[in-house]
Amino acid sequence: MEVDIRAVKPGGLQTVEWRGKPVWVLHRSAEMIEGLRHHDDVLADPHSRRLAQQPDYVRNEARSVKPEFAVLIGICTHLGCVPTFRPERGAADIGASWPGGFYCPCHGSKFDLAGRVFKNVPAPSNLEVPQHHYVAESTLSIGAGPGQA
Repeated sequence: MEVDIRAVKPGGLQTVEWRGKPVWVLHRSAEMIEGLRHHDDVLADPHSRRLAQQPDYVRNEARSVKPEFAVLIGICTHLGCVPTFRPERGAADIGASWPGGFYCPCHGSKFDLAGRVFKNVPAPSNLEVPQHHYVAESTLSIGAGPGQA
């Protein structure tokens, strides 16, 4: 599936449906990317060591091919609810230390702007990153990795 991502401005989120699942394309701002480096201590799997959560080619701090774009399956790894996009830092209802990310209103699981799960929440693992690659500067292909048809 190909997705035109030109309209997604820094800080914006686009949701598309792929194989019956919501897939988020988050255009992270420079501030959002920088923020990913400052809260590993509160994450359950900050280095994405669980192999099934993402392809090897996105096993990095941003969990992405291009740091400015996160591509995540928008389904909580706890019981399958759809988390909400909560990019604002220190949200009063989530906590002063909230760095921004995705919050699951069903049972309180939290994920950062790279889809990494926080410690001590019901979700057992990071959000899944689907196979994807860029076929052009502003065109994302979801479902196949780099060099795959």
